[in-house]
Amino acid sequence: MKSPGGILNLIEAAQPAGDMSDPAVPDLTLYQDLLGGCRVSGNMGGGHFDVMSERGGLFLAAPNFANRVMVDASHQLRSLSFPLAHWQKILDEASDGQLSMERLRLHEGSFHSLAIQSSLRKLWALSNEEGVPSRLLAQAAGCEILAELCRLSGEPCAPKKGGLAPWAKRRCLELMRARFSEDIGLDELAAEVQLSTFHFARMFKQSVGVPPRVYLTQLRVEKASELLELTDLSVTEIAQEVGYSSNQVLARVFTKYRHMSPTDYRRAVRDT
Repeated sequence: MKSPGGILNLIEAAQPAGDMSDPAVPDLTLYQDLLGGCRVSGNMGGGHFDVMSERGGLFLAAPNFANRVMVDASHQLRSLSFPLAHWQKILDEASDGQLSMERLRLHEGSFHSLAIQSSLRKLWALSNEEGVPSRLLAQAAGCEILAELCRLSGEPCAPKKGGLAPWAKRRCLELMRARFSEDIGLDELAAEVQLSTFHFARMFKQSVGVPPRVYLTQLRVEKASELLELTDLSVTEIAQEVGYSSNQVLARVFTKYRHMSPTDYRRAVRDT
C-alpha cells in the first residue's frame, strides 16, 4: 500500500529463503520479521552482520545503499519505507537542520523497540480497517516511529512542552470541521498554526485529548450519524459524503464507534 503524497510505502510479504538484496533507493526502510527463527546475514549500510532473527525483530536499511541480504529459511515480513523527499524536511523542522536520515545508525542487524512494534501494529490494523492509510495516519505514524529511531540512534529530538495555544487549538478544530471529508494532512494542520509536523501531533493530543486522526474520525462518524437520521441517502452515498472510499469502510469504522452497523443505526433511530 502506498499512502497518498508518497508519505509511506507499506509491504507485507511471505518470502522464500535466499537472496533478499535490494537496489539502492532514496528511502529509509524499516523491516519487521513477523515469525523469527531465520539466520540473516548481509549489509544494510552499517557493515556486515550475521544474526538469528527473532519474532517481531526489526532491521533498518540505510537510504541510497544497495542492500546485500541472505536469509536461510522462508519468512514473513513487513516493510515500511520513508521516502527522503518527504521525511528529510520533517526531520529538518524537528532539529533545526541538525538531523539527517543517514545519521540514524541502526543498520547493523536486528534490534527491538516496543514503541515501534506498537506503532506498526496500529498502523497495519487501521490500514486493514480503512484501506490505504490516509495522509493524517501516515504522517502521524511516521513521526512516532522516526522519533523512536532518533532516540535509539542517540540523536533525540527534544519534545516541545505543553499543548497548543488556545488560538491554535481553535483554528485547528475549525479547519478540521470545515474539511472533515478531505484527506487533510498533518503537515497542513501544523502549518496552519506555525508548528513543525514532527511535534504537532503530540501537542494536539495534549490539548484535545485524542490524536488528530481520531478526532477527524469522530467528526466523520458524527456527520454519518446525522445523515443516517435525517436523510434517505444510501450508505454508499453517505460514505462518500464523509470522506470514505466505500460503504464497507464506513461500516467498519461506524461499527467500531457506534457498536452497530449504519443500517442498524438508521433503523434504531427511526424506530425511536
